[in-house]
Amino acid sequence: MSAALALRDVGLTYATRRGEIQALADVDLSIAPGEFVALLGPSGCGKSTVLKLAAGLLAASSGQIELAGKGVAGPSPETGVVFQKPNLLPWKTVLDNVLLPARTLGLERRPAVERAMQLLELVGLAAFANDYPFELSGGMQQRVGIARMLLHDPDLLLMDEPFAALDALSRELLTLELQRIWSQQRKSVLFITHSIQEAVFLADRVLVMSPRPGRIIDELPIALPRPRTLGTLADPEFTALCHHLRRHFTHE
Repeated sequence: MSAALALRDVGLTYATRRGEIQALADVDLSIAPGEFVALLGPSGCGKSTVLKLAAGLLAASSGQIELAGKGVAGPSPETGVVFQKPNLLPWKTVLDNVLLPARTLGLERRPAVERAMQLLELVGLAAFANDYPFELSGGMQQRVGIARMLLHDPDLLLMDEPFAALDALSRELLTLELQRIWSQQRKSVLFITHSIQEAVFLADRVLVMSPRPGRIIDELPIALPRPRTLGTLADPEFTALCHHLRRHFTHE
């Protein structure tokens, strides 16, 4: 079976007023069907660039990118994307925001509405379907973004630090919520984060990137049993895994 996502020897160089900058060099990664992979690295290392390449929003300067064995030539209906901010349209209701991809992808209205309501139920927001974004908390808005990402039932979810803008408590709760949703949907996930704890808690495998030009410098399988709970954060094995990853970002 083909990998849900595969990057082989991928590089990206872009032009600036100061000349060419190499953002990525020889990036190799793969995600198996149903696997949750977290990508960890320092600011500016190219994590978000990797995600944009996978989403078909950028073209690589070198190397090969494949979704389920097929080359990426642009945005694909096989992927769903969530960024740091949900970018909801303030004049549309929660339901209509979830339905935004339906017209672009040519989905029939009635089945799309039914699925949107099912997804709002999944993320705990069915009662807020007719509310507007300004009436929701930041965490609730991000749940709407997750529901919108899932509307067209993509095989691969690309998540670019989706909880970074939230307060610590909301972030913790949404991390648990995302684990629950993933356990039910079993999608392949590439999850970008700066948080070591978040990466270890959520992922089946954590990849670490070097400073620019970004490349994969470590791969750590996470064998912690699921479902993981807040009690997992105090597990000695969890602590040891976090310590292993932290050594990439400290000078101990």
